[in-house]
Amino acid sequence: MTRDWDAATYDRVSEPQLEWARSVLERLPLRGDETVLDAGCGSGRATKLLLERLPRGHVIAVDSAPSMVERAREALGDRATVLQADLSALTLPERVDAIFSNAVFHWIADHDRLFERLLAVLEPGGRLIAQCGGAGNVADFLAVARAVSDQPPYAEHLAGWIGPWNFADAEETAARLERAGFTEVETWLASSSVVPADPPSFIRTVCLGPHLEQLPDDLHASYVEEVLARSGPRLEYVRLNIAARRHA
Repeated sequence: MTRDWDAATYDRVSEPQLEWARSVLERLPLRGDETVLDAGCGSGRATKLLLERLPRGHVIAVDSAPSMVERAREALGDRATVLQADLSALTLPERVDAIFSNAVFHWIADHDRLFERLLAVLEPGGRLIAQCGGAGNVADFLAVARAVSDQPPYAEHLAGWIGPWNFADAEETAARLERAGFTEVETWLASSSVVPADPPSFIRTVCLGPHLEQLPDDLHASYVEEVLARSGPRLEYVRLNIAARRHA
């Protein structure tokens, strides 16, 4: 089932994701008249940065979360076509000239299928430039969350639960991209230390959303408080960077 988000809170607290998006966009060469897919647009904040690079172009912005799609449509207007779709099953009426994605792919279980679908919607010669959580991403934080999860009153809902994340390493990701048919593949990991401006809201919305879906409502606040008290506000991210091209 598609997991929904608190899109309004995400839009407010997602400054770290926006900064990552700026660096990803710096790696995407554009003339300004292309059609570009934003693969996992979220609330549309990063999509606005992409649109600034496309004064004569267009963005197809896709997300699987209904609240994110609604928020992005409000934010982007007619400069972007916003669609609700699963990237692992993505089809488009026409191919795009490039694909941009930021902080999304680690939410998708089947990367082989994901890369096959992205290749299929990309024009020959088009680039895929992306970043997501990679191997070791927020590992210490998730270890703290697991420790809290294994204690009452949370254990009956969360003990043994491993979560939805797919934090792949650079080597296996390169191999998957090449198997899908991409060329000129580059993948690498980079560290990023983040202290959110509003740690409770950020951690509740961005980091612990999947955990909270497993818990009854009356345990949400105490679970977030206990995890944050043990972990502290600093989050040690590992970003998986991707650059690839469809053969011309």
